Amino acid sequence: MGSAISLRSDSDGNRLRLLARQRKDANQARRLLALASIYDGGSRADAARLGSVTVQIVRDWVVRFNARGPDGLINGKAPGKPSLLNDDQRAALAQAIERGPTPYLDGLVRWRLCDLARWLWEEFRVSVSEQTLGREVRAMGYRKLSARPRQPRHLKKLPRRSGGNRRWPRQGQNDRSLVQDEARIGQKNKITRRWAKRGSRPSAPHDQRTRSAYIFGDLSPPRQGRSPGDALV
Repeated sequence: MGSAISLRSDSDGNRLRLLARQRKDANQARRLLALASIYDGGSRADAARLGSVTVQIVRDWVVRFNARGPDGLINGKAPGKPSLLNDDQRAALAQAIERGPTPYLDGLVRWRLCDLARWLWEEFRVSVSEQTLGREVRAMGYRKLSARPRQPRHLKKLPRRSGGNRRWPRQGQNDRSLVQDEARIGQKNKITRRWAKRGSRPSAPHDQRTRSAYIFGDLSPPRQGRSPGDALV
């Protein structure tokens, strides 16, 4: 049976009990008191009963205390699952986000998380969920920002349409007045959002053209053989 590991010589029981009263971490205070009993000449079994643990755990406390001092008795954060992406894959992902998708190849005008996840699978055969990929992208400094609209170069201007009120008919013609009213009925695209570095103002293609549908009203004044209620709309 091996001998017990000795505690470091730059501390004592009184100092550890003083630290235990000052610390707010209950687990750390309990471990400090257990090690203080060893400094006072107590056995490892007595320290285990004081800390409500086994002798093996007390040995682990001694090793941690000897290596890092009182801070070694604080519970550290669990390392968790390792990242699915390595540094090279993150660099390639950052380049893809900065470059943006190619519309005629990718069939997209902006990246979504599901599109980036599919791109990672096609490039590196790495399967990443949207939630995990979102954390990775945000950790790289990217946010989903409002894009500055940019008119695509290949779009042509829409033909102009004449509008305005029609003139009154001349004398001798039918007594009818055509009055035009218009309303824009069509699609108005929203400003898109895309992944970009936090603090930047990215640009994205945006169809800023408008097309209006016109509604006409035909008003006919009453005349012989026609009642006032026969106005056509």
